[in-house]
Amino acid sequence: MRGPAIAALMLLGACSGPRVTHFDPAGPKPAGIAADARAPFSASVLAGDTLYLAGVLDLDPATRRPGTNAPESARLVMEALKRSVEAAGMTMDDLVWVQVFATDLSSFDDFGAVYSGYFTGPLPARSFVGVAGLMGGARFEVNGIAVRRRRG
Repeated sequence: MRGPAIAALMLLGACSGPRVTHFDPAGPKPAGIAADARAPFSASVLAGDTLYLAGVLDLDPATRRPGTNAPESARLVMEALKRSVEAAGMTMDDLVWVQVFATDLSSFDDFGAVYSGYFTGPLPARSFVGVAGLMGGARFEVNGIAVRRRRG
């Protein structure tokens, strides 16, 4: 009886689920928050082949401030999102879902024009949600989910 029990435990260990990796927020923190302050969350979590991305802000890495207009802010937030995706060994085309929070809904077209240039394949599902304000005076915050696709 002992042999089957040990075999079952070994099988359970082999099937215990995907490997999970947490990435610390590496993007710039808003002005007014210490650059070395530790955020109380993971910037992204890779569970098996699925990457969950926490809110990425449109902050310039040099100034820690948002862009001066919607297209510049869209580029900043998309570059930050791209860095996060690539840090997990994925590409932007692995994104399957994106949620955008915007402080001004009239920036929808400006954001979309920049956003679409970051993909070569089909675009991920996306929502664009208006909010009253974002941390650090940001114009955009983006969450996402990416799934590693088999290549080749």
